[in-house]
Amino acid sequence: MSAWLFSALGLVILLLAGDALVRGAVNLSLRLGVPALIVSLTIVAFGTSAPELLIAIKAVQDNAPGIALGNVVGSNTANILMVLGIPAIMATLHTSECNTRKTYIFMLLATVLFIGLALCGTLTIVSGVILLAALFFVLADAFREALAHRRAGEPDDLETLDEADPDMPYWRIAVYLVLGLIGLPLGANLLVENASVIARTYGVTETVIGLTLVAVGTSLPELATTVMAALRRQADVALGNVIGSNMFNLLAIVGIATMFGNIPVDPGFIRFDLWVMLASSLLLIPFVFFRVDITRSWGFALTILYATYVIAVLI
Repeated sequence: MSAWLFSALGLVILLLAGDALVRGAVNLSLRLGVPALIVSLTIVAFGTSAPELLIAIKAVQDNAPGIALGNVVGSNTANILMVLGIPAIMATLHTSECNTRKTYIFMLLATVLFIGLALCGTLTIVSGVILLAALFFVLADAFREALAHRRAGEPDDLETLDEADPDMPYWRIAVYLVLGLIGLPLGANLLVENASVIARTYGVTETVIGLTLVAVGTSLPELATTVMAALRRQADVALGNVIGSNMFNLLAIVGIATMFGNIPVDPGFIRFDLWVMLASSLLLIPFVFFRVDITRSWGFALTILYATYVIAVLI
């Protein structure tokens, strides 16, 4: 029981520390005169994925690569089936009004690239360099496009950053940064070590724990964001959040984690989980390309699919 409690505690610390780090970094950057545009493309993106990144690095260092890879693959599947499914049950996501085609194509390409590298059996530093090069291309393209919008007359609006507070004093920024920098490694250490204990206690693999317990836990921020976006009828925020998070998980988290050691790919991933992740990604096609809303019926269908997947993983 203590392993479950410490895992939950580690997860809570991770989520709170990640939020603190983002708030501190965003407001420090803005106080130093860095445009909100650059902050949103870099600091917010990296900061919101900090929990998954720290878990991946810690898992690789502790020789528990199943947790690292399971977290990424499981999170991407959960983001589409659970994070879009549950909010849609509460309120229809009007994705027919969104234009996320380009970003979605990038996400699909990132998914195919990741699967191709994983099929080699081990993700090495060479794999990481390839993934990070793809990430650099995506960020450069987003930066170029955002600058074009800005030159067209769109303001650099701080309100687009939920974490922005132009009046935040420096001492509070420092507190946020310290809490984030201390809390992230502490939470990652607690979660990874106790998740490994749970795996050994119940006779399941670390990969299964990564695909389920850790993946669902680290998808909670995306779920909370998407629920609020659904209730506010901001489908573009909901869909963009999921697509961006999935792309970042594959390119940045795995890419950086390989710098700390090779990540062997469990045969189970190659037989099943990678293809479930790809199939889940392809399920977004009607919502992205054919102006279909994610209605309550779609929400139930996606959620049931995710529950079925989790049961299949656990059996």
